[in-house]
Amino acid sequence: MKEKFQMLFNKLRQTPGLFRNKKAAKGASITYQVVWNLTLLFLILAVIGGAFAGGLGAGYFASLVKDEPIRSYASMKKDIYDYEETSEIYFSDNVYLGKLRTDLEREEVKLDDVSEHLINAVVATEDEYFYEHNGVVPKAIMRALFQEVTNSSVQSGGSTLTQQLIKNQILTNEVSFERKAKEILLALRLEKFFDKKEILEAYLNVSTFGRNASGRNIAGVEAAANGIFGVSAKELTLPQAAFIAGLPQSPFGYTPFTKEGKIKENLEPGFSRMKTVLKRMYDDGKIDQKQYEEALAYDLTKDFTTPSESPLEKYPYLTYEIEERAVNIMTNILAKNDGYEELDLKEDDELREEYRTLADRTIRQNGFQIHTTINKDIYDQMQQVKDNYPYYGPDKPETVKDPETGENKQIMEPVEVGAMLIENKTGKIISFVGGRDHKREQLNHATSALRQNGSTMKPLLVYAPAMELGKAAPGTILPDVPLYLNPGLNRPWPKNYTNTYNGLVSARHALKQSYNVPAVKLYKDIVGQRPATYLEKMGFTSLIGPDYTNLSTSLGSLEYGVTVEENTNAFTTFANGGKFIDAYMIEKITDKDGNVIFQHKSEPVDVFSPQTAYLTIDMMRDVINSGTATSIKNRLKFSSDWAGKTGTGTEFIDAWFVASNPNVTFGIWSGYDTPKSLKAPGPLSYSLRNNYLWADLMNAAYDVAPDLVDPNESFKMPGGIVRRSFCAISGLLPSEACSKAGLVETDLFNAKFVPTKVDDSLGNGKLVRIGDKKYMALESTPEEFTEPGMVVNPDYIQKLFGIKANLSTLIPNKERWKSILTSADQLKDNGKAPAAPSIKASGETITWGAHPEQDVIGYRVYSGGKKVATIKAGASLNYKSGSGSIHVTAVDIAGKESAPSNAVEIGKKPDEEKTKEEKPKEEKPKDPPAEEKPDAEKPSESGEGEDTAT
Repeated sequence: MKEKFQMLFNKLRQTPGLFRNKKAAKGASITYQVVWNLTLLFLILAVIGGAFAGGLGAGYFASLVKDEPIRSYASMKKDIYDYEETSEIYFSDNVYLGKLRTDLEREEVKLDDVSEHLINAVVATEDEYFYEHNGVVPKAIMRALFQEVTNSSVQSGGSTLTQQLIKNQILTNEVSFERKAKEILLALRLEKFFDKKEILEAYLNVSTFGRNASGRNIAGVEAAANGIFGVSAKELTLPQAAFIAGLPQSPFGYTPFTKEGKIKENLEPGFSRMKTVLKRMYDDGKIDQKQYEEALAYDLTKDFTTPSESPLEKYPYLTYEIEERAVNIMTNILAKNDGYEELDLKEDDELREEYRTLADRTIRQNGFQIHTTINKDIYDQMQQVKDNYPYYGPDKPETVKDPETGENKQIMEPVEVGAMLIENKTGKIISFVGGRDHKREQLNHATSALRQNGSTMKPLLVYAPAMELGKAAPGTILPDVPLYLNPGLNRPWPKNYTNTYNGLVSARHALKQSYNVPAVKLYKDIVGQRPATYLEKMGFTSLIGPDYTNLSTSLGSLEYGVTVEENTNAFTTFANGGKFIDAYMIEKITDKDGNVIFQHKSEPVDVFSPQTAYLTIDMMRDVINSGTATSIKNRLKFSSDWAGKTGTGTEFIDAWFVASNPNVTFGIWSGYDTPKSLKAPGPLSYSLRNNYLWADLMNAAYDVAPDLVDPNESFKMPGGIVRRSFCAISGLLPSEACSKAGLVETDLFNAKFVPTKVDDSLGNGKLVRIGDKKYMALESTPEEFTEPGMVVNPDYIQKLFGIKANLSTLIPNKERWKSILTSADQLKDNGKAPAAPSIKASGETITWGAHPEQDVIGYRVYSGGKKVATIKAGASLNYKSGSGSIHVTAVDIAGKESAPSNAVEIGKKPDEEKTKEEKPKEEKPKDPPAEEKPDAEKPSESGEGEDTAT
């Protein structure tokens, strides 16, 4: 430097006229020496000061970052790529459903799948030296520092893309020298570990971009491209890319959409920013002038996409259900990872809530893929049927409290519905109906609503457990008579839904017709063995103490109730040969790298033997073939081997039907949210309305997947089942008397529990009839008024059923039972001979009225003192006779005969009784007798009962 300074001085000295004499030259030389020394001094001082300042700055920088740990590659990689990504849900067969609800929607994308225009736009706008620097740009940092110290009104910023990534993913948005120092340090370290492509890819996935067309917050360029323009990040045009690249500077200032998903009235800020981005791209040489001008002139407003319907809007019941189940699964996974068992969560509500909160955040923000068992096409078709079904019944008024005013107001409640379709062998929930309108009522009536399951409980809790315990079989005879099975009531309980009784019935018939009394009587016989534990094994989760002991549980009257899912799932046990397979909706959950973090595994539970399961199925076939659910046969468009059960809650507040075929089980419930009777005027009963909807929903499933819901095979009978004859009065082996009475029936039995005793309930006897009523004949009863009959042993009921009942109510009012008598069928003798009847003649026919005395069993007709006819009481009281003197006597049960009635003469006039002989006159030929005409047949009366059950 000194040499250069000397050369400059020499040139000045040689300049003509500049130095006129030696004295001046000498002065200049001295000046030169002084200037040089001063300059040298200042340079030395500057170097020393700079070194001191640099050392001071370095020390200050070191003090700012002293607490920052030295991060490894693995640690930084985890932090950089640890950004929230919206989880996705799928129907079965990998059919996309949508994204889970979250505060911020993000979808990861690889850099190779991003438009080159967008990459160039981001680099040109946010970090023009991105490909040259090592994480920081010193000049930019110094400029930003100077602006900060001087409080300049112009703040140009000094962060590279690398620094912005550090700020977003590792540090915070805090404005401080300490945070900035750490940002610089980490940016330098990040550039050491990662290449530019990795850093840029992470930045593009991290940055926020305002709102999408549905008003939801978005982050990452893929979500931005889809949410703003309806295209993928790879398909973005130049104007679109420039618009998106400008958003990160002020995401909610530049976004074109409001939080309601509407286009903003003032789009100028976003378009102005887009023009800035295009100018920087042009200045940076990323686009030419033609591209620049065309992009500026392009009308971008026509590219803005329209709001897309979220899964929550289109599938509210399904989306909420998937979320709930996914959170439950993740709760158990996270707790297990920390060493807790599922039982720990059940016993500690606070612990469970802690893990549920963590699980909810985890399942929504980690880019999981949740795959379900729901068949999209079946689900869609079922919702369409549900929406268009015309026979729900009327809306009914309900008084509720207005949440805003606190005043009572009246609303109209519609009939609600819940239904579920389950694949038997796997437990997959194929489809369900959660309700009629989620906006009106958010409760999922298929999975969450607890209701009384009525008579659908009978096979689950009564008949199957009784057969499993060897206490019953399809041919077991049960009493359907007035019984006092509730000591707290001073009246017979329970009652049948028809308010009638049917006498002795088989278990098969009782289930088919859904009689209550036989079911409760059988349940009472086994309740001490706690059959409700079978319900536990079949997935009932809301049972409490009284449900194990109350006899009303056998009729579906639970303390809390059961969901449609649980009730339907329990019926699959019979279709699965006695094994319960818990129903499920989530098949698997994978992370964003495709790793399976959850895979459903079925764990069958042994509940009933295959023999019990099949016998129950066979009994429930009759419910559909000839019982309370026959209506579905003509409603279905296909014919499978169906077995099912109807049910009605107390006071007709719930209607149920659940049925299985070898492939699937489908259950349905209908009722009002606020329990009230389903009865209503109209051509269809409440049960028919429910059953018809069941059939229509199954038809919808059949249209989509006939092979699934309409299998070719039938239920297979396992070994260990035999067919045996039994006596219909006792369920025991037929005796000779039983055979003679025509009461032998056959049915299926578990070979382990076939009857071994012969029926001894019947004995030979004689009976008399008075109309439709029959009575035991006495020893003195005249033979002519009797007919053979069978008499029931009076100790039979007590011995067989352990109850005392009116024997006369036991014999069914059916033709085949008309010869069966009980000790109650007795006609008391009044101890005296009947009074003489009174007769009259009409032509050749005599008639008389019914005798007023109750023990009269018939009449004898005499002509000329000889008995010519016997007429039984209850028959037509007339007799057509030839000429002669006719009288009639009455006969009572003891054989006593009355005095003769008045006599009438047939074929003679009264004046012809004179004995005076007269000259015979010429007789005129008699007219031939009029042709007798048979009585016209009376029209038969019949009525068809509606499908219903209790």
